[in-house]
Amino acid sequence: MITLSGIAGIGNSHMAPMLLADPVPICADAAGSLRIGTSRVTLDTLVHHYRDGASPEEIALRFDSLGLPQIHAAIAYYLNHRAELDEYLVQRRERAEAIRREVEVRQGMAPIRERLSTRRMGES
Repeated sequence: MITLSGIAGIGNSHMAPMLLADPVPICADAAGSLRIGTSRVTLDTLVHHYRDGASPEEIALRFDSLGLPQIHAAIAYYLNHRAELDEYLVQRRERAEAIRREVEVRQGMAPIRERLSTRRMGES
């Protein structure tokens, strides 16, 4: 049997330990991008690696600004709020794609991208 008598403020009175709520591990920056804690790592990036099969430990190795508890908390928060956050992620992808198209049009990159895409399809 495990006792809590060694924890400060908890004696043998069989009282349950006080449970504290952890803060939300994801914060919005000034531009509205969701980031993990106060790091520069975006939710998009974390979820991308997680969906690609990276473990929390592997993610921690890739992003030394994130601690393992932060990563676990962010993944748990994502999984508990998946519908809302997936909608956010889709909107971010769509916005990024629109910006990419605008830049290509301004820089005349669309014809080059189309030729490269056609060439790649011919090679497969």
